[in-house]
Amino acid sequence: MQTYFRDEQLADPQMAASEEILRTCVHCGFCTSTCPTYTLLGDENDSPRGRIYLIKDMLENDKPASDKVVKHIDRCLSCLSCMTTCPSGVHYQHLVDHAREHIENTYNRPWHDRALRSLLAFLLPHPMRFRFALMGAWFAKPVLKLKLSRKLPQRMQAMLRLAPAHLPAPSPLDRPGVFPALGARKARVALLAGCAQPVLQPWINETTIKLLNRIGVEVVVPKAAGCCGALVHHLGKTDPSHVQAAANIEAWHREMSGEGLDGVIINASGCGTQVKDYGFMFRNDAKLAEKAKAVSAITRDITEFLSDFGIGDVTNPLSDLTVAYHSACSMQHGQKIKDQPVNLLKQLGCTVKQPAEGHLCCGSAGTYNIMQPELSEQLRARKLKNIASTAPDIVATGNIGCITQIASAKQFPVVHTVELINWATGGEKPVALQGR
Repeated sequence: MQTYFRDEQLADPQMAASEEILRTCVHCGFCTSTCPTYTLLGDENDSPRGRIYLIKDMLENDKPASDKVVKHIDRCLSCLSCMTTCPSGVHYQHLVDHAREHIENTYNRPWHDRALRSLLAFLLPHPMRFRFALMGAWFAKPVLKLKLSRKLPQRMQAMLRLAPAHLPAPSPLDRPGVFPALGARKARVALLAGCAQPVLQPWINETTIKLLNRIGVEVVVPKAAGCCGALVHHLGKTDPSHVQAAANIEAWHREMSGEGLDGVIINASGCGTQVKDYGFMFRNDAKLAEKAKAVSAITRDITEFLSDFGIGDVTNPLSDLTVAYHSACSMQHGQKIKDQPVNLLKQLGCTVKQPAEGHLCCGSAGTYNIMQPELSEQLRARKLKNIASTAPDIVATGNIGCITQIASAKQFPVVHTVELINWATGGEKPVALQGR
């Protein structure tokens, strides 16, 4: 794609990076065939190619974001399916991130939109705040059964629907500290505790730690580490996301420089995609560039790590289970992890089914199922239909957003992949299967 940026514009490293991405695009349109919003709406502006044209015009001409641009960029899930499809290697992720930051800095959203986005940025990255918010939502959930609920804003209805029916107690392992390996220590890793996941399903981190300890891996959860920054990053709030990411980088790098780390383990693929991008995010930061690059280099999804390290003995084969594996977008498109989780499930003896249209998003996408509830619901319904066609006993996936989105339909039990691995190798039965 031919561009016409001025020299003074290209003096900005971020603008220069976006200009390079734009020049990579050859207008082929292959991306439209796998874009969820284009699949649903058939509007070129709701395809990656259309959005690229809108972003180019906005950035190249130093324009404040327009209503049109905001509408179509807000509809983007950042699922990154287009990056898997693109034959030219267009790094759409970094381009749309830049566009969202530009929108945040130049566009005056309606007050209620600003208020909701600020509320989500205030609550979600902080487990204690999020827990209190969910307690309030739990008390408000019965309103959905009343006729007057139809008068509530769609986004508020979506938030109430997504709130769990009950709030699980925190895990006893949900704390910073060092969790030693059982027996001889074979490896030492840091685990990202996360923000929403420990509140919604605290047993995922607990299961991960127990499994890793059982196979000889010491796990450290540094006190200073917290949210990965992805949630606010995708809202265009760059400075807060960098503050959150910087805290993680410093915390993990101290461990790397101290007793050492064999990996930074992530069990929420949306977070993993973000952490693996820290090297790019801080490339121009004199203080953190090298540290961020080093952290990104050793970051692994839990299934990546287990595929290389091993899972131990399968003492409880799950040969009677048919598992539909839902590959989260951030897993397959963001991190290019496709085979490892499936192969691990097969090692457990499961019959593994991969639903049709597996490249399409389930509609969760961070805060998308709140901010764009109509499109999110359409994508969820499509995903549920494809999963149902495999006649599964259970659905496994590797991202808390997908678990929440798919499980909210109450059609199938949905578990994290690591829960099945833990169960088959001597651990507890997954919470979603208990009593079944």
